[in-house]
Amino acid sequence: MSGKTVTFYFSVLSPWVYFGGPRFHEIARDTNATVVYRPIDLLRVFRETGGTPLAAMSPARQAFRARERERWSAWLNMPVNAKPAHHPVDESLAAQLLMAAEDAHGGAVVWPLAQRMLAGVWVHDLDISKEATLAQIAREQGLDADALLALAATPAMRARFNANTTEAMAAGVFGVPSFVVDGDLHFGQDRLDFVERALRAD
Repeated sequence: MSGKTVTFYFSVLSPWVYFGGPRFHEIARDTNATVVYRPIDLLRVFRETGGTPLAAMSPARQAFRARERERWSAWLNMPVNAKPAHHPVDESLAAQLLMAAEDAHGGAVVWPLAQRMLAGVWVHDLDISKEATLAQIAREQGLDADALLALAATPAMRARFNANTTEAMAAGVFGVPSFVVDGDLHFGQDRLDFVERALRAD
C-alpha cells in the first residue's frame, strides 16, 4: 500500500510533542505514511501568531496545563517532571542537530533523536540548549556528535530552521504538534484520531 505524506511540525521543548510523538509514529507506520520532519521555533511562533508562552499564562491556565500533563502522563504511562529544570531554553541548536542528522543518515534517525531530547527536557532535567548535552544525546543514539554538531551550527542550518518556522506559520501552524495532510492542518496530540483518518482516506 502506498501511503500519503504528512508534514510534522514540532518543537523539542513541547510536552505535547513528547506525549504525542510515539503514537503519531505508530499511526504513520500503520498507514504507510511518509513523514516530512519540520522542527520549528515554537517561541517565535507564539510571538508571531498571538500565542502565550507558558510562563506568561495566568495562574489558572498554568495550573490546568500542569494537571493535563499529569493526566496524560498517567494515561500513557510516560513519566514527566512537573517543573523541568531547563524549560524553556533556546532550542535552535537542538533542532538544527536533528536536521543535520537527517541529512547525514536519513529520516529514520530523526524521531528517536528528537524523543530523546524531549525526554531530556521533561524527564531527565537536561539543558538541550547546551552543546555538551546534545553531544551526549547524539552519542547515545550512535551518532558522530562532533561532526553533526559542526554542521548543525552553520549559518545555512540556522537559515533552514528559520525557513521551517516561516513555512509552518504560512501553513497555519500556531502550536505543536501540528500535522498537515493533503493541505489540511491538524493541531494537537489529542487530535491524532483525525490525523489517522486523513491518512487512511482515499
